Amino acid sequence: MLPTSNKKERTGKLKKSRKIAQIIKIPVWALLLVIVNAVAVAGLVSYLYFNRQIASSASKTAPSEESRNPDALVREVSLSVIPPSGYKTRLTWGDIGRKLVAVGAIDPKKYAQMFQSNSTGAQEMVIFEEGKDKPIEMNENNSHFLVNTLWALGLTNKSQVLDEGPMKTGGNPADRFASTAGWTLGTKPAMELYSSEELVPLTDEQQEQVKQIAENVFRPCCGNSTAFPDCNHGMAALGYIELAVANGLSEEQIYKDLLAFNSFWFPTNYIELGVYFAQQGKQWESLDAKLALSAEYSSAQGAQKIHQAVANVPGLKSQGGSCGA
Repeated sequence: MLPTSNKKERTGKLKKSRKIAQIIKIPVWALLLVIVNAVAVAGLVSYLYFNRQIASSASKTAPSEESRNPDALVREVSLSVIPPSGYKTRLTWGDIGRKLVAVGAIDPKKYAQMFQSNSTGAQEMVIFEEGKDKPIEMNENNSHFLVNTLWALGLTNKSQVLDEGPMKTGGNPADRFASTAGWTLGTKPAMELYSSEELVPLTDEQQEQVKQIAENVFRPCCGNSTAFPDCNHGMAALGYIELAVANGLSEEQIYKDLLAFNSFWFPTNYIELGVYFAQQGKQWESLDAKLALSAEYSSAQGAQKIHQAVANVPGLKSQGGSCGA
């Protein structure tokens, strides 16, 4: 038997329903059916709503496929950072190759000996003869060629960065840096070439723009910005900035190009950086290139912090940045 309280409650509901039925002039049984169905519908709606909320919450907290499989994450990031098809800029070499040879910055014979033995060297050498329409692009086979050619450009082109920056004012003789003492592929000594020719003419405003961009671009082999290009990669980056500014590329595009160059020159460091950002849900293609090239992430100190942050991720190689590439 039902408890007395339940019986009274049911009796009360029934009387209430009869009163409502009398008012709206429908049978009691029909009104009861409507009430029962309304309760059922409300219950169904609540059930579906809470199920959806639980599923949504689960999808937000569940680990992604990449986080469950770190090896797959590294492979995916590597393909984004170092695309097998390479990276093509919006610029062509124009007559820069011929100019570098003409002023003695590059000796074609030395270049031929160094580069024609590799798989793409002969194709690259065309820039010294008929490279006007050959695009400036980077891939795993020509990264050494590109860094050397842009190195020669950065070293030789008349530059405010070289004349007034830390290379001259830092307290050390300018001829003792890796980017000067290390240049032996020309027909003239490095310091005779140093900031000597207007291969890429720049206005005073453009020189200032080059300086500002260079101050924001770092490399994992040292703690200096491109405004202090004491190594080959720094001098190469300076050469590209000058060429890009002279050709009217936007700063956003210049940073994007330099991030691609750094990635091919220092693949281990930038794959680690890509994994670091991927763990935060940020895709490589959507990164702010200027931020990625900053001292926080791209200097030797910044790269070391990133390395420590992702050191336990399976599939990452343990290798630091070097100017030997």
